[in-house]
Amino acid sequence: MELHTASPSDTREVAAAIARLARSGDIVLLTGDMGVGKTVFAQGFGAALGVAEPMTSPTFTLVNSYQCGSLTLHHADLYRLERTGEVADLALAELAEFSGVLLVEWGEAAAATVRDHLEVHLDVDDADADALDEVTGRTIEISAIGPSWAQRYGRLTEALARFAC
Repeated sequence: MELHTASPSDTREVAAAIARLARSGDIVLLTGDMGVGKTVFAQGFGAALGVAEPMTSPTFTLVNSYQCGSLTLHHADLYRLERTGEVADLALAELAEFSGVLLVEWGEAAAATVRDHLEVHLDVDDADADALDEVTGRTIEISAIGPSWAQRYGRLTEALARFAC
């Protein structure tokens, strides 16, 4: 599914729509280049789950966890990891167990270590690509990998219809 957002607020709304469909055990991998809005997406996702405190990328701590009612949101950032073994050592899939939802920035590094996930790829719009200081529009591609998100893909499509390309 391909979406378009015209502002950071729109990107947060897309994230919130996905978060409202999230359930215990879910893994969402955020992919894309530096500065495309992965952290903005994470903030919208967290806010929709009930995270009240400010969310920043856990670049140096690798994972921040937030209690959201009956769920725990684990927000990971794998930017600093250089080897697949380092990613495997984090045991990311286990974080999603026991009432957890895992949201991973720089998720490309974890794709091979988690089977069932939703991949959210963010990119700047072609029209904005030449003026990175003023980028507002984003293209967001969403792919369900494995059965869990595939079963909810229809509801996901409906929830995001206003952003569809």
